[in-house]
Amino acid sequence: MPERKFTLEVVPGTYAVCQLDAGAEVPGWISGAVTSVTRTPAELSIICSEDCVPGDVRSESGWRCLRVLGPLEFSMVGVIASLTGVLADAGLSVFVVSTFDTDCLLMKQADLDTAVKSLTSAGHSVSL
Repeated sequence: MPERKFTLEVVPGTYAVCQLDAGAEVPGWISGAVTSVTRTPAELSIICSEDCVPGDVRSESGWRCLRVLGPLEFSMVGVIASLTGVLADAGLSVFVVSTFDTDCLLMKQADLDTAVKSLTSAGHSVSL
């Protein structure tokens, strides 16, 4: 099966990945072009604009987001593998969030240029 090539866009803004206690209420301060709230038995994780995160919240800021242009069919196989494999080969760490229509790859701001170059060298298209 030939490897698929994807079109991605760099989403404006800088993001934070936050961690709250598992039983915490979803806070009202979450905002940004891309936001995600995920609850597990162990934690409440939030991705949002780094500008809205209160100082007392455990978080790591400085993330940028590449969004795969979709919608992607649920039956598509290997979407994340084809993208993260390229980034892993470049030595880049990635935080992945999937939605109903698409996937988002977050990487540190310092890694964005390398990520874009690596993905385009592998045949993917990235709009800035």
